[in-house]
Amino acid sequence: MNKRRILVADDDKETVELIRMVLETKDYEIIPAYDGEEALAKAREEKPDLIILDILLPKVNGFRICRILKGEPECKSIPILILTAVTEESMRNDEYWRKRSGADDYITKPFEIMDLLERVDRLLKRPERGTASS
Repeated sequence: MNKRRILVADDDKETVELIRMVLETKDYEIIPAYDGEEALAKAREEKPDLIILDILLPKVNGFRICRILKGEPECKSIPILILTAVTEESMRNDEYWRKRSGADDYITKPFEIMDLLERVDRLLKRPERGTASS
């Protein structure tokens, strides 16, 4: 069985490594990216099963990457989970832009590990632990 592949794009290397450690324990393969241009190139080249995308990336922001990929036939079906830092004002703005960009879901920083895992599993439509897959 092939591992599901997840592109994790964040300019904070510690955040990428934390997400990598958590998701690798669940048998996901992680493709790291540290700026928007790298994330866009890797998404197009690697065609991951899911993209976890920070909004505030250098070079190209996460919302723009999301809009670009959702507009490309080869990438539009890849689910995108947006990461966002929390403030009341940014929450309202981020929700507006998340909907406009076509992101499938978003999670706020700091995030709970279990919340991240649940969202990843839901976006990838993985069966619950203990159930047989078809």
